Amino acid sequence: MSRPLWVMMVGLLALPLAAAAQSVPVPPKLTSQMEKPDAEGQKPRATVVYAPYRYDDILWENDRTAHRIYGPALQVYEPPSTSGIDAWGKFVRWPFMARQLKTGQQHDFHGEGLDFYNVDTSRGAGGLGVWAANKLWVSRNWKSYAILKDGPDTAAFKVDYAPWPVDVGRKVWETRTFTLPMGTNFTRMVSTISSDTAEPLVVGIGIAKRKGPTGSGVFVKDLAPGRVSYWQPTDPDKGTMGIALMVDPRSVVEVRQDFDNYLVLIRVQPGKPFVYYMGAAWDKGLDFHSQAEWEAYVQAQAPDFDPAH
Repeated sequence: MSRPLWVMMVGLLALPLAAAAQSVPVPPKLTSQMEKPDAEGQKPRATVVYAPYRYDDILWENDRTAHRIYGPALQVYEPPSTSGIDAWGKFVRWPFMARQLKTGQQHDFHGEGLDFYNVDTSRGAGGLGVWAANKLWVSRNWKSYAILKDGPDTAAFKVDYAPWPVDVGRKVWETRTFTLPMGTNFTRMVSTISSDTAEPLVVGIGIAKRKGPTGSGVFVKDLAPGRVSYWQPTDPDKGTMGIALMVDPRSVVEVRQDFDNYLVLIRVQPGKPFVYYMGAAWDKGLDFHSQAEWEAYVQAQAPDFDPAH
């Protein structure tokens, strides 16, 4: 009897971290088999892709994790859209997002991964806003972009967000760089939020809250090292996404919630860059299969919060 596709893929692709962990769970039901890339395309690499064919999405991934943010065309086509960050489940070491997005069936499992993390109008996995008057004030989708490095060792790009209001008496605007090297689940972001007034800002960096058949998930905060994480409720077929944020502990104000998000609040100065990290994991992927494994990985990180690096 031939072995199932997912078993063969795990045997071929699993790295030592996965081998040391418990058995890989059964992936979602295979909808159809997406055509694999050639031998060169199956080499692990980090990459960033601008996707005008999908309303200006920007996609970035490495050998372990995959993400996207939304652009101005989607804002017109599907208002209000969002400046939150999307996370995809990944089942291979090579890039797959751009090919799967072109099928128009990115929410189905074709053997390499899938998009089932619903951002909607939340901050998703690490989007931010300005906290003022007991409310999070957020930008629209990115206004301009530049790809800084398209692999193979690192994916890096920069986006600008147009000015947006904070309450009634202030405007802010942002430039942010995203950097994802190989071999990590964490994207490093350097943000500079400028303002038309000089007073300090309180920035809220968010993780979307979920409700599911297994409850509301597990949110963990450890503010001494500046870390928060969320193991969302499990989808019976598609599994669980784990999200984590790392911020400079010297900047932390507190953790709050709004209707859509868990928020870690940090204090920043207008015009002065600050660093934070966003990471994601899929329990049906190759590396992490439980909350305990994900939490251990998050706690083992040694982030660099110097924006000059």
